[in-house]
Amino acid sequence: MAVYNPKSLSADEFINDEEILQTLAWADENKNNLDLVDSILEKARPKKSGSGCHCQGLSHKEASLLLACDDPARVKRMFEIAEEIKQAFYGNRIVLFAPLYLSNYCVNGCLYCPYHLKNKSIARKKLTQEEIRKEVIALQDMGHKRLAIEAGEDPVNNPLEYILESIKTIYSIKHKNGAIRRVNVNIAATTVENYKKLHDAGIGTYILFQETYNRSSYEELHPTGPKHDYAWHTEAMDRAMAGGIDDVGLGVLFGLESYRYEFAGLLMHAEHLEALHGVGPHTISVPRVKHADDINPEVFDNSIPDEMFKKIIACIRIAVPYTGMIISTRESESVRKAALNLGISQISGASRTSVGGYTQADRPHDTEQFDVSDQRTLDEVVCWLMENNHIPSFCTACYREGRTGDRFMSLCKNGQILNCCHPNALMTLTEYLTDYASEKTKATGFKMIERELKNIPKEKVRQIALEHIEAIKNSSSRDFRF
Repeated sequence: MAVYNPKSLSADEFINDEEILQTLAWADENKNNLDLVDSILEKARPKKSGSGCHCQGLSHKEASLLLACDDPARVKRMFEIAEEIKQAFYGNRIVLFAPLYLSNYCVNGCLYCPYHLKNKSIARKKLTQEEIRKEVIALQDMGHKRLAIEAGEDPVNNPLEYILESIKTIYSIKHKNGAIRRVNVNIAATTVENYKKLHDAGIGTYILFQETYNRSSYEELHPTGPKHDYAWHTEAMDRAMAGGIDDVGLGVLFGLESYRYEFAGLLMHAEHLEALHGVGPHTISVPRVKHADDINPEVFDNSIPDEMFKKIIACIRIAVPYTGMIISTRESESVRKAALNLGISQISGASRTSVGGYTQADRPHDTEQFDVSDQRTLDEVVCWLMENNHIPSFCTACYREGRTGDRFMSLCKNGQILNCCHPNALMTLTEYLTDYASEKTKATGFKMIERELKNIPKEKVRQIALEHIEAIKNSSSRDFRF
């Protein structure tokens, strides 16, 4: 029997079923031990020091206890601490991105995804490089600077060479003042050699959702295709890091398995990366199962009500305070609004989950991977964020300045991120307002920028940021960064 070992390279040892079950049993036994809960909450709280603000984070066991505790006063405190942590390390900045679906050809049999091989009702499509170019221009014309490319697993239709060529095409397109400055990649688990090629192509974050950490459920949900191999999939992040990619993004598809099991497994994966590589995940995503072409989410009996979903987000933020958190347009405006205060630092905007969807005037549904709940335009999302006192950020500076992996984490932990990310957010917001925004959004945005400039700690940085902002507004100068 596998023994729990966070430093192991074996999936069954760093995501250990017995350890998870023992953790959940311990959490059930102690969830009403309010003194213990209080001590964990106190440990999690941000502590101010001479060099800034610091958090210890929590173990999967401690965080699982908080998730199990349903005392109203303690749950309220969890939400308060999650918001304190979010403000301490990410401020009121929210990074924006869009997914770009390259191909829905897939050889896997995943039961929750309409791209599965046996689905004969969905239209199969793969973008040519010229079609990718048109999609990218459409995204640039909205104002996007950061993309996450998506493709099904199909070694014939979607070989790695196709992905690499597509990345090169995306980075090459300069349209008016637009440019895609960071391409994150969400493709199937692959080899160390292929991860090296992705690294050399200049990708940002490599993202791979686990879907479920429960091995038996995983194998049932992936009955056919290369994704059926639980160990190969679960150990992918170690191969990615061995290939030189130090920004990786985790996520589970909540609703497939018990949320408490997935929560513990997700945090164990983060602990494993920290223990073995010295840096945890760059991001954690929290998607929930949604309706799609031939997928009925009611088939899966582990759906999570909105209040518990918010609690999961808060507890993840408390457990891994320095990790970015992503919520997509799978979720409604109201759920996303609540989640922003509880720890989310990145959201997608104006997403289309169909292949070739951005060049079409009306939202196509024939090749969608899932239904989109938040269907607002990017301009509407940007304005909404600002009306709720969040700074929309299109910043990619850390990635392009080499501040990735442990270098980004150290910047975040010592509090210096405010002198980089805050001015960078304001400068990229100025680009958006000048080049793409509606009059209402423009007026709201420039008022916010004037107000938020005062929150940059260093006077010299503040003055340089102001000069760059004026240059962006009054000339074609773009892409300033700290």
